[in-house]
Amino acid sequence: MTAQASVVVVTGASSGFGNLTARALAEAGHTVYAGMRATTGRNAPAAVALAELSEERGVRVTAVDMDVQDQQSVDAAVDRVLTEQGRVDAVVHNAGHMVLGPAEAFTVDQLAEVYDVNVLSTQRVNRAVLPAMRERGRGLLVWVGSSSTRGGHPPFHGPYFAAKAAMDALAESYAAEVMKFGIETTLVIPGAYPSGTNHFAHAGAPADSTSAAAYDAAYGQLKDSMTEALSAVFPAGREADEVAGEIARVIGLPHGERPFRTHVDPSRDGSEVVSAVYDRIRAEFFRRIGIGELLTSHAAL
Repeated sequence: MTAQASVVVVTGASSGFGNLTARALAEAGHTVYAGMRATTGRNAPAAVALAELSEERGVRVTAVDMDVQDQQSVDAAVDRVLTEQGRVDAVVHNAGHMVLGPAEAFTVDQLAEVYDVNVLSTQRVNRAVLPAMRERGRGLLVWVGSSSTRGGHPPFHGPYFAAKAAMDALAESYAAEVMKFGIETTLVIPGAYPSGTNHFAHAGAPADSTSAAAYDAAYGQLKDSMTEALSAVFPAGREADEVAGEIARVIGLPHGERPFRTHVDPSRDGSEVVSAVYDRIRAEFFRRIGIGELLTSHAAL
């Protein structure tokens, strides 16, 4: 059990990093609300599994119906947590959806959908939870990003990578804007895990099949070899639950000691190196323009 148990909301917790994180946090002694759609429908098995975990292990984890693409659903979920617990200490922005294919072959509506799930969802949740955090003068926003934002990311993931980069930028702005209310920010940056999540298995495909076929003809063999090469550089013995473990570690740290950005990237695609320089330059710029007070002590290494 952790010395300071928190009330935590995890989005996109029906599977993958979100589900692993909800379980890890519960085992660490926190009270966890695992947000997911259709808790009595297609995600009922996931909700039941968490209920069974709660009963068998004596931990506090509950599935809560939360469609991050619906503000009313998000508001209702957060209201439930506040009613039952009186506070929300931390939110883990994990909900997301990957797409694979040539960027041209995705329609504008498809790109908007990717942005809605990966970026606008965080805004809906923040608007629901931040008023209570601001009033209380304490809180934590954990944003699950992607090493693709600054690492050596491959092509044919463009819409997803662009959305994760947008989320990263939004998180950085929020960090400075909420810190004077006692609200901390940590960006957890996973690398590409070939197994342990449903990212690749459930990835969306482009709607424009004609354009997609043109790219397959020109790039098909290269795309296949690239996928194999990415899997080959992933070291043996590394599992997706280590991302959940890092999130649990961060949430368990005392207020004021949490890192601004932390990487879990077994393939070492370069994101951690670039981010260290990037965060240092950002911190230096803040100081140059006289807003260094908006940087935490862990804003740059």
